[in-house]
Amino acid sequence: MSPRETAARQEDATIIRPDFRRNAEPAETVEAIEARPEPASPPAPAAPPAFVPKSHRMVAAYMLAGTLIALTQGLGMSFISTNLQQIAGPMDLTQTEATWLMAAYLFPNASLTLLLFKVRAQYGLRNFAEVAIVVYVLVCLAHFWTDSYESALALRFFAGVAAAPMTSLGFLYILEPVAPAKKLSIGLCVSLTALALPSPVTGIISPYLLDIGGYHALYLVEMGLAMVSLGLVYVLPLASPPRAKVISSLDVISYVFLAIGLGCFAVVFTVGRLYWWTAVDWLAWMIIAGIAASAIFAAIELNRKNHLVDIRWLTSREILHFTGALMVSRLVFSEQTSGAINFLRNAGMLNEQMAGLYWVILAGAVASGVVCAIIMKPGRASAIHAVSLLLVAVGSYMDSQSTILTRPEQMYLSQFLVSFASGLFLPPALMIGMGAAMKRGPSYILSFIVVFLATQKIGGYLGSALYGTFVQWREQFHSFRLVSELASTDPLVATRLNQLGGAYGKVLTDPNQQVVQGAALFARQVQQQAYALAYNDSFLLTAWASLAALAFLLLHVAWRNRHRLLPIKTPTPAAA
Repeated sequence: MSPRETAARQEDATIIRPDFRRNAEPAETVEAIEARPEPASPPAPAAPPAFVPKSHRMVAAYMLAGTLIALTQGLGMSFISTNLQQIAGPMDLTQTEATWLMAAYLFPNASLTLLLFKVRAQYGLRNFAEVAIVVYVLVCLAHFWTDSYESALALRFFAGVAAAPMTSLGFLYILEPVAPAKKLSIGLCVSLTALALPSPVTGIISPYLLDIGGYHALYLVEMGLAMVSLGLVYVLPLASPPRAKVISSLDVISYVFLAIGLGCFAVVFTVGRLYWWTAVDWLAWMIIAGIAASAIFAAIELNRKNHLVDIRWLTSREILHFTGALMVSRLVFSEQTSGAINFLRNAGMLNEQMAGLYWVILAGAVASGVVCAIIMKPGRASAIHAVSLLLVAVGSYMDSQSTILTRPEQMYLSQFLVSFASGLFLPPALMIGMGAAMKRGPSYILSFIVVFLATQKIGGYLGSALYGTFVQWREQFHSFRLVSELASTDPLVATRLNQLGGAYGKVLTDPNQQVVQGAALFARQVQQQAYALAYNDSFLLTAWASLAALAFLLLHVAWRNRHRLLPIKTPTPAAA
């Protein structure tokens, strides 16, 4: 490799890494780069060498490597959340116990990316990539020796640790061959699309894997993808910027409290709905521990010069607005994962019957990435967000007309709209936030990562918890209303009970047992109707929330452009 090409690769790497010092501004357009005057001396720091594009074959190789790495880290979590019932049965676990496998994974994963960002800068990107992927392969391999619930919990904890750097690696490999002027547009769109693939892909392939080898087949595929990713990491090295000593002892202490805070919130939001929020005391103690740890973390960061996270910048108006937008988006887009999918599962649908719906969701995610990469430019974020929120409102309203007879085929269009809107919303928001962080300097990228992690990970858990809690509350309301209107003296109710009881006539000869079983089946049908009404309420709530967010967005845009909408007349000299 020539010295010029090596320098160009280092310039490419500095766009997204903490050693970026020469350009604190976002990536320039191609026209701006071409229009810059050539420097008198090439080594001058103000004139970085031009970007040398890779061959089409190498671009495809790096893109494929990044997509596979992103898919590998996502499948580790999606295999558990999508197949919770199929995993709980063979392991002799209840649904609540199986959910703790998710909580153990999320506790370290919620915050570890922050510390790994500095580890990568201090010890080198190459070493970081190789060690991270090897650790992930070893953890995947260890799953085949789990023979108890306790060992499974421990391994899921370490799987969350090992998967944390995989997200960064996926991002870096996809951004590596992209020109600097396109990293914050096309690069971000492709990266975020790759991170959206694991959930629908899991729903598509899980039934076949479970038929082949049970839940161990899930671990086998995860380990296989990890080993393929390991080979790609060694064959396709990333360009490493110069190393710098950026980790201090106070960084580690500060991070410990941040990890405890985010981890406690992740666990509470994951299992709180199952135990119910006010039924057990330890949920309250975990919330208190999370708040206390977060407060200590904030106190440390507010009283040090070299911040791990700049709390004052995070509480500025610009970042608070950005954080609120991302949090609202995560809550609204929970309609798909926590709403529609759970609604169909409650109606008795299995992954095999929802395979078509997962294909539709996958198509929506890919289509949104392509469209967003084409249309995303500075100044268009508000328009893209408005279209995204409108599509979510339309899709959620369509889902609010569901009944217990609704099947996945009736939700294809609505879920395509929601999936498309979800992929359309995040890249422009991330481009704005990353640009604001890069303007202030490399140290602010860490602060931006905290915002992004908190809104995407914690926001995702919070959205799922709020969705599930709202559905349970509305189910109780509708069950009470339906039961109060059903009386055994009603001829229609009596006829229905006789029909349901008669269905057991071939297996039960005792008439009293037939009546009991018929009444139990009738109660389950009433509860199923109540759940359908509750999910309809949640879909309608999402539609109204999306419209409210859209209204606030339009008001914000109008206020920001008020000088154009209402031009101020300058007084004439005579009037003055």
